[in-house]
Amino acid sequence: MSKVDQFESVFRSATKAVYHLSTPVVGKVLVVTDLGKQEAERFVAADREFLAVLADVEWAVVTGDQYGNIADLLGLVERHRPDLVVTYRHLQSDAWKWPFSLGEHLDVLTQAAGSPVFVLPHPTAGGAMEHALVNTDVVMAVTDHLTGDDELVNWSVRFTAPGGVLWLTHIENERNFEHFMTVVGKIPSIDTDHARETVLAQLLKEPADYIDSCKTVLEASELSIDVQPMVQVGHRLEEYKRLIDEHKVDMLVMSTKDEYQAAMHGLAYPLAVELREIPLLLL
Repeated sequence: MSKVDQFESVFRSATKAVYHLSTPVVGKVLVVTDLGKQEAERFVAADREFLAVLADVEWAVVTGDQYGNIADLLGLVERHRPDLVVTYRHLQSDAWKWPFSLGEHLDVLTQAAGSPVFVLPHPTAGGAMEHALVNTDVVMAVTDHLTGDDELVNWSVRFTAPGGVLWLTHIENERNFEHFMTVVGKIPSIDTDHARETVLAQLLKEPADYIDSCKTVLEASELSIDVQPMVQVGHRLEEYKRLIDEHKVDMLVMSTKDEYQAAMHGLAYPLAVELREIPLLLL
């Protein structure tokens, strides 16, 4: 390696993404249901109690008789222009009986609505975790690339109740890493053991440094939130299931938009489908 290459590597490794706090504005919440008027009112009342962090917010509700198809629903959302949509998985569908999708209404809504969508367990499925619909004092941000994702962190902060815990997580995909190292092991000029150690260290260092930046900024802002890091290698779905159970997590926050495709972001969809017992904020 030339001295120029060495200098560039040192310079790049010293460059760190710094978190910037910007509180998302939630002035209007639209609750979308497939329920009748009275059932919808009870559902909204329970939502408002659960989401007590959304104080001084205008709440509106869409009932099942107000739309006949997905196009009608999107039109209603556009008319209301909410800052947040609240609904539940398998809206207008009985597919909650099978663990294979979110339901077509919700699949479209999460990608076509111009605002984040807060997804609750289906109200009649009876599958929510016991602690999951009480409050939001334990929130977890979930991503495959935490470094520099200020939007994800800011929404997670917005929903963490005062005095609560915010888990900032980055789980490096073990299978992908091992595939990469298998390829590296076939290149004679590279010391495989050294590469494994240094590459893994760098992969974990970057999100860890970013979380440190988040902790510093949030502590300086005097928000009463306990920021906890979780940076590791593993099988993502298994690890998140374990973490949710171990720490009694109340909700997950995930980014779902992908600028290169219309479908939901690769990591978010399987997690959203599999983690049926816990509320999800899909950005």
